[in-house]
Amino acid sequence: MTDDVTAPARRRDARRNRELLTEAAHEVFTEQGLEAPLDVIARRAGVGNATLYRHFPSRAALVEAVFRDPLAGTMAAGERARAATDPWEGLVGYLEAVFAVLATDRGTNDLMTTHIEGVESLQAVHAHNRTTMELLLRRGRDEGSIRADVTAEDVLFALAALGRAVPSLATAVGPDAWRRPLTLLLAGLRASPAAAPLPAPALTADELGDVLQGLGPHRAPRSSSG
Repeated sequence: MTDDVTAPARRRDARRNRELLTEAAHEVFTEQGLEAPLDVIARRAGVGNATLYRHFPSRAALVEAVFRDPLAGTMAAGERARAATDPWEGLVGYLEAVFAVLATDRGTNDLMTTHIEGVESLQAVHAHNRTTMELLLRRGRDEGSIRADVTAEDVLFALAALGRAVPSLATAVGPDAWRRPLTLLLAGLRASPAAAPLPAPALTADELGDVLQGLGPHRAPRSSSG
């Protein structure tokens, strides 16, 4: 009888601990990025490391739980961009939505600008992002608003490279400081009779993946507990 009574209580405690851990992880990842020590997350949640690992046996599992819904928001922004009547306006609106998040959330910044293994929802977002870019660029090239030699890899590389600097820019200058470099990036994508051909071949999809792998989170390494 005692077991029958205490089992629901244990399940409630387990659910509550999981909620506390995901809330704390979101806060810490947002502040410090995905390389934040896991013991910091456990302390902020008010539980022990063993409880954290019981719920999330790997960092990837915790990242998946924390960012599944926010990443879905990025995909929704992509869907709005795809539905835009004007492909240029769709591209501008999409990149503005992405950069607004990159500037304020270091965890999402790590996810969107690097390659991280084992996070299934992230793979879906990267695939959706690529398809969105390819569609908007193709439509823009067809109507003459985007230069003919720009590829999706060009834009995704620029997004990752510039996006990595956006949190520091926001801290040093202000939350909307990313708008200036993004405007310069967009100007480089515009079709212009005076534009010189782009030098060197465009990145392949595999080469872009290698670049993103190398960009990895560049803050302090994890502690032994992470």
